[in-house]
Amino acid sequence: MAAAPERDYDLVIVGASFAGAACALAAAQYGLRVCVLERKRDPGLKLHTTGIIVKEAAERTWLNQMPAGLVRRVDKVRLYAPNLRDVALQVPDYYFLTTDTPNLMRWLADEMRGQGVDLRLAHSFTDATHSVQPHRGRWHLPGVGHAHWLVGADGAKSRVAQRFGLGAVRDFLYGVEYEFADLELHEPDVLHCFIDKRLAPGYIGWATQNPTGVQFGLAFRHDVGRAGTPDVTALRERVGARLGIPKDLPPSAIRAGLIPCGGPVSPIAKPGVILTGDAAGIVSPVTAGGIHSAWQHGWAVGEGVARHLRDGGPAPERVAADAAPPYRFKRALRWIFDHAQYDWPFDLLIGSAPMRWAAERVYFGGRAVR
Repeated sequence: MAAAPERDYDLVIVGASFAGAACALAAAQYGLRVCVLERKRDPGLKLHTTGIIVKEAAERTWLNQMPAGLVRRVDKVRLYAPNLRDVALQVPDYYFLTTDTPNLMRWLADEMRGQGVDLRLAHSFTDATHSVQPHRGRWHLPGVGHAHWLVGADGAKSRVAQRFGLGAVRDFLYGVEYEFADLELHEPDVLHCFIDKRLAPGYIGWATQNPTGVQFGLAFRHDVGRAGTPDVTALRERVGARLGIPKDLPPSAIRAGLIPCGGPVSPIAKPGVILTGDAAGIVSPVTAGGIHSAWQHGWAVGEGVARHLRDGGPAPERVAADAAPPYRFKRALRWIFDHAQYDWPFDLLIGSAPMRWAAERVYFGGRAVR
């Protein structure tokens, strides 16, 4: 197959996940010439996200158009202490959506194409150099063309960030998730979260129902001095029967990888180059949830580039910095989890007003729990 010709673009985005797709769709809405480079031949392969979408993203972003068959509503969180005492948390009219994430990513790819985005699959970012023809764009990308702006939405180990000396993500969780196709939990409308310092220092275990089966995972704070991987088998032995996961059922798929947890990087941009999504550390330091924040930030970047080019709006680099969430409260909780996590307070206080207040802030963004 012949290589695609080089073209002139307003914006080239590296990475076709949530932040990259949001950036591309926002810019395309203004009529910009947008190219997205995705190293995978299929955007639904080799995913590291659990694909849980909060109500705000489901109702107030482009994701409100997701096909119904790709999502499943979850109304409650059940938080388990290390001794497995638990508390149910719920807010009236609030919900999460679990997703058929591989097919959701393929749907997003089709949405980008439908808006005129030049999506190039199986095309890795290699380099970008200053263009000798600046009227065609500030950057030249070999085999791609020229662009006025380059956006790195290429994950926590961003090659765009490395190439241009931008901020690097340095704080990670390490997670392993099992997928059980066609299985249903005893409580399928609940996001189950397990606190246990021995199994998950610095993070949690989880189980939830998605449209195609069950996701069951465990993660801990990544530390160069900590050997091994999260012991999902041990967690399964403790809670599998309670959840409805048969002891001997093999997982249909296994995902594993690093998850950013340090908050936004600095610098997040330099003239003509901007980071977003995981590449920019736009991920909650506590929950490691990032879809809504990544979508908002990616959209702000794409819209910022468009308004700057079309209307002389603020520099998109400044827009990117201003749109990065500070995560002040969640950074504080991350510090506590890293330096002062003990099991006994959770065993003692689960269900108490202070514990419910903290859980409310983490899971529901400060809304009152009923």
